[in-house]
Amino acid sequence: MALKIPTQCELCPRRCGADRTTGAHGPCGGGAQVRAARAALHFWEEPCISGTHGSGTVFFSGCSLGCCYCQNFRISAENFGKELSVHQLAAIFLRLQTQGAHNINLVTATHYAPWVTAALDEARAQGLRLPVVYNTGGYETVETVRALAPYVDVWLTDMKYVSATLSGTYSAAPDYFEVAAPALRQMLAQAGPPVLDHNGLMQRGVIVRHLALPGAVEDSKAVLRFLAGLGAENFLFSAMSQYTPFYKASQYKPLRRRISTYEYRTVVNEAVRLGLTHGYMQEKSSAKEEYTPPFDLKGV
Repeated sequence: MALKIPTQCELCPRRCGADRTTGAHGPCGGGAQVRAARAALHFWEEPCISGTHGSGTVFFSGCSLGCCYCQNFRISAENFGKELSVHQLAAIFLRLQTQGAHNINLVTATHYAPWVTAALDEARAQGLRLPVVYNTGGYETVETVRALAPYVDVWLTDMKYVSATLSGTYSAAPDYFEVAAPALRQMLAQAGPPVLDHNGLMQRGVIVRHLALPGAVEDSKAVLRFLAGLGAENFLFSAMSQYTPFYKASQYKPLRRRISTYEYRTVVNEAVRLGLTHGYMQEKSSAKEEYTPPFDLKGV
């Protein structure tokens, strides 16, 4: 059963209390209808998600985090997008399946979870059979993760920080680790260890991404120690080097540059030392602006 549209919104850790039935907006930018900026086959996720045909990715507008370096800032911070009904969203899911998508990939969907789950119910009743990937910055409540259990097959989540200082400064969320850690444990409990099909495509499980930031190697090491403590066999780990100074990053001196080869090698070496070798290590050359898709309302 789809989640209920909240009259006092607590879908994300902000728990802002907005009455979403009236169209009131919280910090995330979400109102009374889904807003999305793109729905298309996407080839820039991990290989077990993108495969050969692409991931059926829907980029939702707005975000509960306030990352100063967000590469998708046009939709996350500026809320660019188009309003969609539940019926339209269900039709988008089915169209992506027809186009050959390996999965339905929901990018930053939590503030629209009631509408998204209703659309998934409708699409499934009409023949949607693809795994659902929940692509999140990791800033989730345990309650929402638990409520999404009937809908989400693969959690594609970030673990950005341990430091409250960094998360508060860079993402306006000093409580990031405090809430993201139990949310990740809940994802692992629900999804179980990774399950891949004969083509190497992920059908169930958790992928944990960590974007290495310039000047933050010690916090990256703290993130890796936490993840190792969860049991490396319980998820796929994805080390990411693609940080690029987007949006308001230039306001913070450490973020004005890309991560150095030495910094990234230090992070990767620590991951290997801790046994986080099941998954992916992005090439250092991956710090390119082409990883940001064009937000041109394609598919919506």
